[in-house]
Amino acid sequence: MAPSPDHRSHNRSDIRDFLVSRRAKVAPEQVGLPGGQRRRVPGLRREEVAVLAGVSTEWYTRLEKGHISGVSEGVLEAVARALQLSEDERTYLLDLARAARPARREPQRRKGVEIPAAVRWALDAMTMAPAFVRSGRLDIVASNALCRALYSPMFGSGTTADRGCANFPRYLFLDPGSRDFFADWEEGARATVAVLRAEAKRAPHDRDLRELVGDLSTLSADFRTMWASHDVRIRHEGVKRLDHPEVGRLELAFRSLDLPLPQRAADELIVYAAEPGTPSEDRLKLLAGWTAPQAADAVRPAR
Repeated sequence: MAPSPDHRSHNRSDIRDFLVSRRAKVAPEQVGLPGGQRRRVPGLRREEVAVLAGVSTEWYTRLEKGHISGVSEGVLEAVARALQLSEDERTYLLDLARAARPARREPQRRKGVEIPAAVRWALDAMTMAPAFVRSGRLDIVASNALCRALYSPMFGSGTTADRGCANFPRYLFLDPGSRDFFADWEEGARATVAVLRAEAKRAPHDRDLRELVGDLSTLSADFRTMWASHDVRIRHEGVKRLDHPEVGRLELAFRSLDLPLPQRAADELIVYAAEPGTPSEDRLKLLAGWTAPQAADAVRPAR
């Protein structure tokens, strides 16, 4: 089945905007070219990228207009090197190329994948570490008691109540309270959008994901601006600083682990931890103490 005209047009627009935005970020001096004061556009010119990638200017111009279908992976790798793309950006460019190929099916809703019992047991056993399973759309699809206590403002938000599932992008961009909860709101919001954009090209036929992006683009000017930057990120790891309404400021390191599930779902297990001996550890322990009865009930076998 060939891609619909709307799909082709949308994909070409993504390719064009992505390549133009990356080209603008590379200063001539970074690749050994003279800068000069008479450049009309920031970054490299198209012909300069073409030379660096070993292709003709006409060919690169056509690529930048979105004609990526059929382009070999080797040529795309050369363009990625010329534009000094990060590993995540290189992966995204290859995903753009795959999305331009003839589609085998129309966009559809991905069925929810049941989280295996063993994964839920492991989550509940982590009594001192907030942990959850996150889908590609950044839904929290499974969590332990400490995670629900840590993210109580998001779980209690109208953006969750309306959907029955906590979703990071919806909470960040549609609930004003998120700006008080996330100490580094803008940094977190940009990272969230970058992860969502990468997922949009990894799963181009996910109708729910398209609807999520459409809703946020319609309802949030901040989201529209960040989405238009075409930044991409495959993983989001680092330090999270939260102003919890009950225990105060928490600074937590977080890491993600791939969690392959049936039906090719690509979910991640996210685990948080506080540095030992810090006020954040003391506050996390306080929060854990409040959730201990709930966690015990979750793992206690039925009689």
